[in-house]
Amino acid sequence: MTREEAFELLKKYNKDPFHIRHAITVEAVMRWFANDLGYGDEADFWAQVGLLHDIDFELYPDEHCIKAPELLRDGGASEELIHSVVCHGYGITVDVEPEHEMEKVLYGSDELTGLIWAAALMRPSKSTKDMELKSLKKKYKSKGFAAGCDRETIARGAEMLGWELNELLEKTLQAMKDSEDAINAQLAE
Repeated sequence: MTREEAFELLKKYNKDPFHIRHAITVEAVMRWFANDLGYGDEADFWAQVGLLHDIDFELYPDEHCIKAPELLRDGGASEELIHSVVCHGYGITVDVEPEHEMEKVLYGSDELTGLIWAAALMRPSKSTKDMELKSLKKKYKSKGFAAGCDRETIARGAEMLGWELNELLEKTLQAMKDSEDAINAQLAE
């Protein structure tokens, strides 16, 4: 599946600009992680998993990661991609455990990208570029801030990766900083 085909498949089931932005953000973050962790030759696949990870969330929120295989198969996705998408719902809606490092990165960073973006919107700059880790950690610890972003899932993701929570926070924030201009340019198209 090409990137264009994947994006059209995403838009078939997702119309809300918030969901499109989240998908493009996670796509960029996953590409960044692939390159950072030495999987540069797999960066397109990592990015495509990120782009399509919430394909079923807008229309089927109660069946998130349960309905995804059907939608992805209908769109021509590989079984490897389907497994990678589905396992980010591990322990929440499905029992498919993340196995590959990429799947663990998605599991840990998905919710975190939402929290980071919410924190960025609170800043005068409305940007991640001038956000410091200290500021992000303060928002992360505030249970009432971005309450829909599941901190337990983020922490479990860091643990799956064998990382301290701070490492996941720092790397995901850096990925978003480095990708912000490209994300905004794509959204402006």
